[in-house]
Order: sequence, then structure tokens, then C-alpha cells
Amino acid sequence: MTETNPHEEHRSEATPDRMALANPHWKRNFGLFLSSQTVSLLGSSLVQYAILWYITLETNSGLMMALSIVFGFVPTFFLSPFAGVWADRYNRKWLIILADLSIAAATVVLIVLFLLGYKAIWMLFVVSAVRSLGTAVQSPAVSAFLPQIVPDNQLMRANGMVASVQSALMLVSPMVSGALMSLVQIEAVFMIDVLTCILAVLIFLTLRVAPHAKALEKQTVSYWHDMRLGFDYIRNHQYLRSMFIFFAFFFVLVSPAAFLTPLQVARSFGEDVWRLTAIEVTFSGGMLLGGILMTTWGGFKNRVHSMILSAYLIGINQILLGVVANFWVYLVVMVAVGITLPIFNTPALTLLQEKVDDAYLGRVFGVISMISSGFMPLGMLFFGPLADHVSIEWQLIVTGALLVVQAIVLHRSRSLIREGYAPVKDNAMQAP
Repeated sequence: MTETNPHEEHRSEATPDRMALANPHWKRNFGLFLSSQTVSLLGSSLVQYAILWYITLETNSGLMMALSIVFGFVPTFFLSPFAGVWADRYNRKWLIILADLSIAAATVVLIVLFLLGYKAIWMLFVVSAVRSLGTAVQSPAVSAFLPQIVPDNQLMRANGMVASVQSALMLVSPMVSGALMSLVQIEAVFMIDVLTCILAVLIFLTLRVAPHAKALEKQTVSYWHDMRLGFDYIRNHQYLRSMFIFFAFFFVLVSPAAFLTPLQVARSFGEDVWRLTAIEVTFSGGMLLGGILMTTWGGFKNRVHSMILSAYLIGINQILLGVVANFWVYLVVMVAVGITLPIFNTPALTLLQEKVDDAYLGRVFGVISMISSGFMPLGMLFFGPLADHVSIEWQLIVTGALLVVQAIVLHRSRSLIREGYAPVKDNAMQAP
């Protein structure tokens, strides 16, 4: 791909307010932000695995597992549009803190009930739903908050660092959670989550970041009006429409690889626990490598070119997951799948942070959260039952081929490629 920029005079729609907020101490603030997110995500990951395994061991029920997925995704889907409005209306720093504390409060209630002997599975569903609501509030707020900390010319590497941390946590969390579950009661794991949440909030409170412009204004219109303006903003920008349509199909098509590969491994290679652990570890390790790659390389100058390359590779790798018959080769492909995802996610996130008007960032990321939390479960509603009639290998081959077709469509999207270049900033506006 040729990396010349025919639109080098193009300016971002992002408001000047954004660069003004990137103060000379942005590296300190980003370090605190990353530390807080790492601590918070560690506790959350431990609890998510603990809840998943507790339900599995106590019920041995596919229905219960399906319900846990529903309670973990559906609340995010319904709250995300409102959460996006909140992220644009109010101080994003305090939204993130309040969401964390709400999740911790629900976990404390669960700890007390479990210690008193009330250990009904429905309580875990309720807590999963509360955590899902917290995620709905946090996700757009965090994505919109990062450009207030990091200058635009450093966003790609900052997002790469965040992706690397998330991948590292995905790598270690199953092992740590499993070790804890074998040594202590589940209440102790819940308590670790509460303590990490408190520590994360204390770190986050030390950030010195001015609120974005809209948060300082008196809000005179309704939530519904702001929400409608957000959808109008997306509808009026062709590159956003193209991205979101792509995301919707993408999340459906990757759902077999995301959810059904453990079942595929159990059916095709053996039901050994170490095999299931191996695919989790290799995938997470691949994502860690991909995050490091995006932190050091930064991708092509055109963000969309990186997304196109990754989209092709994701489709090809998904086909390979359905083709390979040797488990060790399967693990190598799983590493490759992990590497390619940050090459797509990081530039896509950075592109939106660079291009979307700061006043609409929360609502745009709220819609993305709604798409991801809605279309992946939708894909599972179709591919999950289908796995009892059509082999998972064929599902992976067909959906992988469709992902390659999607990559071709993305490759031909001139409007999206045109917006893929990072906005050129005046020298005076560059952060130190």
C-alpha cells in the first residue's frame, strides 16, 4: 500500500478544546490512567473468570452458561446509548469513578450474602448484570477520556499500550483466578476485586485533567435530544456509517471463533483441561504481541490500511482454525489470530478519537459498545444451536471466507480510506 497522503491539508473535526486539554504533564497523567485501568481490569478479570467457573462447576448446565452470557451482555446493549450521552454531558473522569464504585458496591453486597449462606446462582446473574451496566457507562467514557490526556500524535501508541495491558491481563487472569479458586473461597476472590477497585479509584483521583467543554456547560436539552443528535452525527458522516455497518457484520462473523473454539477443541482434539487453557493462553499471548507491535510500529500512516490488512488476516486465520487437524498447529494459528486483532482494533479506535468531534465522542463510542454487546450475542444465538447440526470447523471456514469478503469491501471503501489519515496539526498545536 502506498503511504503518500493526498489529503495532507485535511483537518480533523475535533475541537481545539481537545488539544488544549493535552497539558505538558500528559505523560504523567497517562501513566496514572494506565495504572488505574490495569488495577481495575485485573480485579474485574479475576471475578469474571471466578463467576464463570463457579456457575460451570455448580450447575454443569449449558442453559445456565447461556444465561450468564445474556446477563453479561444485554444490559450493556440497552444502556450504551444513554451512557454515550452521559460521557458527552458530564465529567468523564467522575463517570469512570462512579461506575467503578457502583460495581464494587454490588460486589460487597454479594460477599455479605455469600458469607451468610445465600449462594443462589441468580445472585451471580444479578451481579453480572450490574457489572455489565458499569461496563456500559465506563466503556464510552474511557474511550472518550483518553484524547483529553494524550495528544493526537501519540494516540495510536497510547491505545497500543492499553491493548497490551488488556492482553497481558487476559493472559494471566485465568491462571491467577484458577489458582485462587483452588486455594480460597470465592468470597475472597470477590474481595480482591473490591480492593483493586478502591486502589484504582484512588490512583484515578490523582489525575489532573480539565473537564471537556460540554461538561462545563449548563445542560438545557433532554437526553433524547442529545441521543438523537448523536445518531444524526453518525448518519451525516459516511465514514462512520461505513465503519459501524462493517462492525455489525464483523462481530457476528467472528462470534464462532470467539465463543465456539473451546467446544471445537473438546470435540476434535480432546476434552483435556490443559487444551482449553492452552487456547486461552496462546490467544492472549498473541494479543499481547499485537499490542506491543502497535505500540512500537504504530501501523500504516493511513489507519484504514492497517484495518484492511488485519481484516484479511483475521478472515484467513479463521479459515485455518477450521482446516488444521494438528493441535499444535492450531495453537500457532490461535497466536496469529491474537496478533491480528490489535492491528484492527487499535487503529480503528484511534481513527475515531482523532476524527470525531469531541462533543460527540461519548455518543459515538456508546453506539460502538451497543453494537459489540448486541451483535456478538446475536451471532451466538445463530451459530451456537447450529453447532449441534453443522460442524464448528465448517462454521469457521464459511465465516472466515465471509470475513475475507468483508475485507475486500473495506478495501474498496474510498470514503473510509480518505478519512484514514491522521489529521495534520499546526506546529504550535503539537504537544511537547
